[in-house]
Amino acid sequence: MPLMRPLGSRFSSALRCLILGKTPNFRNLPHMAGGLQPASLVVLPQSFAPTFERFCQANSGPLSLLGRSPPGKWRVPALGTDPATRNGRPQFWKYESGTYTGSVTSLEENSEALKDMVIFVLNCSYTPESTLEKAGLPCRSPVGGSLAGAYKTSVPCATIADFGCPLVVTMRPVPQGALKRLLQAGCSVGREQGQPIHIGDPELLGIKDLSKPDYGHAVPCEPGDVPVFWPSQLTCLQAVSLCKIPMAFASAPGCTVLTDLMDTETPTSSLTPEKIPEVYQISQDPLHYSIASTSAVQKIRELETIIAIDPGNRGIRHLFQKDELLRAALSLSHSHSVLITTGFPTHFNHQPPEENDGPPGAIALAAFLHALDKDVSMVVDGRALSLFEKLVDEAVEEGVLETRIPLLTFQGGSSESAQHFLCKDGNPMFPRFDHLVAIERSGRAADGNYYNARKMNIKHLVDPIDDLFVAARTIPGISSTGVGDGGNELGMGKVKEAVKKRIRNGATIACDVEADSAVIAGVSNWGGYALACALYILNTCAVHGRYLQKAIGPPRTPGEQSWTQALPSITKEEEMLGILARHQVRSGVTGNVGMVVDGLPFHDTHAQIIQKLVDVALGHR
Repeated sequence: MPLMRPLGSRFSSALRCLILGKTPNFRNLPHMAGGLQPASLVVLPQSFAPTFERFCQANSGPLSLLGRSPPGKWRVPALGTDPATRNGRPQFWKYESGTYTGSVTSLEENSEALKDMVIFVLNCSYTPESTLEKAGLPCRSPVGGSLAGAYKTSVPCATIADFGCPLVVTMRPVPQGALKRLLQAGCSVGREQGQPIHIGDPELLGIKDLSKPDYGHAVPCEPGDVPVFWPSQLTCLQAVSLCKIPMAFASAPGCTVLTDLMDTETPTSSLTPEKIPEVYQISQDPLHYSIASTSAVQKIRELETIIAIDPGNRGIRHLFQKDELLRAALSLSHSHSVLITTGFPTHFNHQPPEENDGPPGAIALAAFLHALDKDVSMVVDGRALSLFEKLVDEAVEEGVLETRIPLLTFQGGSSESAQHFLCKDGNPMFPRFDHLVAIERSGRAADGNYYNARKMNIKHLVDPIDDLFVAARTIPGISSTGVGDGGNELGMGKVKEAVKKRIRNGATIACDVEADSAVIAGVSNWGGYALACALYILNTCAVHGRYLQKAIGPPRTPGEQSWTQALPSITKEEEMLGILARHQVRSGVTGNVGMVVDGLPFHDTHAQIIQKLVDVALGHR
């Protein structure tokens, strides 16, 4: 490994005074090279060094390593004092068996211990203020001090052997309308390090009170501001403390040294659409934003265009709202537990009365959510429970599903029943699900009835699952998506005025219950397929992946998670339609049993749509 180059003589060698009149001899880690930038230091026994290095590499967002010294080597004058350092000289916090025992500016009394200790250099050249300045936004001063606040979170860093701790973050308030500008500025100032890892409600990070930081002083939010959070290298203080190292030292908050290093990140001019972030609000209560790359956004918009064709000439183009698929997919990507519902009993003169649009899309989405390690359940009409149990069991047998989906029913009965169904012990502080999805699910009209497209009332066949979506809008932390192709499906209340004006029989059949996102598709199954493909795109997007993981832990890859195999495919959807046909589940438009959905033949229409969606997800053209 090459040594870090020494700074020029114009810089005082602070560590020469700090550590026995000598200065460290650092070696670069493989991914870094030279250039002038501030850094903080961690000094710990040689026996802990290999593990700490792996811990930093596994959590590179807050702990970006620039270099380390061999044990006991203190010769090359590679460090100077950062002029911004408080008191004009570095300070260390001392830890003994994990307990903070004071701040020191001299390690002379620890000379024997230092012979077996290693120094790690952590990059802290990036500050949120540099991005705010680049974006033309004001840099507000902390209240009561010069060091902007940092907060312990409830987000665990990836644990490596004895090293494990919660992520520490720093926050700056940003006007809501300036978020896009902020992210663009972050690309040119800090590249990956310049990008935030959370935008919105601090409680989503486990931070209860922004006015009470764990380090430094709070930066106040003003009306219209959104809290924006970045990973902080002060995470190292938590790691050193919780590891219970016999003796260790770390740079005190706000105290840095200058190192002779160069930034080898990709220059701004070569940023590609895969690296440029875009920001979207995905929830109002709690306030939550997500980010994805320009490339991922473009692909998801392409999916949205593919499913928005109108083969049945129903007029659904009038219901279309841009980026509903994108926001639904972003919200689902952040979810942990998803409840899916489907089932439209339009054929009330047949047994079963369900149509075959809906269940395939719901099961395809469930399969991909399972691949992302999310909990998935499905709620269906009590009348149809036996049918769906058979469909799910056979889907597992045929390889359409890897694992069985738990099936639930909801009969309603009181105004509190929906909240009790959605929340543990009925407590809205503890929702059992954080996202509800309805795919071709019969939706309640304004008069309280349920109608098929022909204006026939099918209320006697439908359980009040709509109540769950109504209740979810009053419970913080639960978002919802509705997928429909005619306006009478659950969730289409978001576009009900357009349904009433533009869809045949719309004034009667329009669903009155809205979802946060209304995904419009020519056939509702396509919406389920598109959501699965959009989730694949997001979870293979490096920009979104870093944000999703809060810049900690090793990146997830599709090879490790078998995401490609979990995508919808022509073969799997053909199998699913075959299962439905065996149980006499019919096409919604024609009432025929077989390889037809909404009157459209599978191989001439649906197979082509599926292939187009998957090709976009996988980057094929």
